[in-house]
Amino acid sequence: MTDQPTFPRDVFFGIVFALLAAVGFSAKAILVKLAYLDHVDAITLLALRMAFSVPFFVGVALWVRTQHAEPLTTHDKWLVLVLGLIGYYLSSLLDFLGLQYLSAGLERLILFLYPTMTVILSAVIFKRAIGRKVIAAMALSYAGIALVFLHDMGIKQGGNIVLGASLVFASTLSYSTYLVGVGHAVRRIGTARFTAYAMVVASAASLLQFGVMRPLSALDLPLRVYELSLAMAVFSTVLPVFLLSYAIRRIGSGNASLIGSIGPVSTIYMAYLFLNESMSWLQIAGSMLVLCGVLIISMNSGKGASRSAVSSVPPEAFAPDQGRHL
Repeated sequence: MTDQPTFPRDVFFGIVFALLAAVGFSAKAILVKLAYLDHVDAITLLALRMAFSVPFFVGVALWVRTQHAEPLTTHDKWLVLVLGLIGYYLSSLLDFLGLQYLSAGLERLILFLYPTMTVILSAVIFKRAIGRKVIAAMALSYAGIALVFLHDMGIKQGGNIVLGASLVFASTLSYSTYLVGVGHAVRRIGTARFTAYAMVVASAASLLQFGVMRPLSALDLPLRVYELSLAMAVFSTVLPVFLLSYAIRRIGSGNASLIGSIGPVSTIYMAYLFLNESMSWLQIAGSMLVLCGVLIISMNSGKGASRSAVSSVPPEAFAPDQGRHL
């Protein structure tokens, strides 16, 4: 009798933290777009975000190192390096570049397509058959993206939207490639250990890129940019990662993933409130198609062993998107 209230309380906090994580991840696009109003470039902004994020992940890396007596093998180190660069650094860079040309709402929906790309990549690499139900769900998702794309094209004429969508699509493809390869690494190294190390690799790559491509004078920016970068690091990177991990432990990866589907919708509404981005019935209808298609694929994937990898970190976690998510 005394233990009975504990379970509902854990479920309640699991749901709340999953919601907070989804909104936190979704807010990243809003913060990036707000920072772009001060004419900061994508490489500098990404470096600032990583600079504010990396102390947290270095701390986690040092902590998990004390929990694992077994050192990483050379193979493990290469896995961390390659997957960290593909899944977190490259995907984040392409996403930041795409947001220069794209609305926050469309960016979030394209990022949300990563389960469909993971299914396709797994079919190509591992020769896994794709069922008719999943094919229909993917068609639904991409039809929804087409509707939102047409909505944005009607507002902003020109090739910049095509360029932005292509960059964000490449970002999602990069993260999906990471997801296909991450299962083996996580099983060998551990989720927290691998994520912390991979994030440190991505942060180092971002800071190195800034050092090579930008002068120090590029850091002469308004205080507002630094405040937005710090908010991005804390509220759209670090906290959501830990909130999502807590939620998954309390309510399971499947339920946390379903709750996380509120992310694209919250981005559209936040973009409407804070960025004055328009919102039409065409955009809402397209968003619903994308959400329905991805949820069908996610629930179908829940029957497979790869589900935990897909759900753990969305791409906005880059860290980031599920993985980003993540």
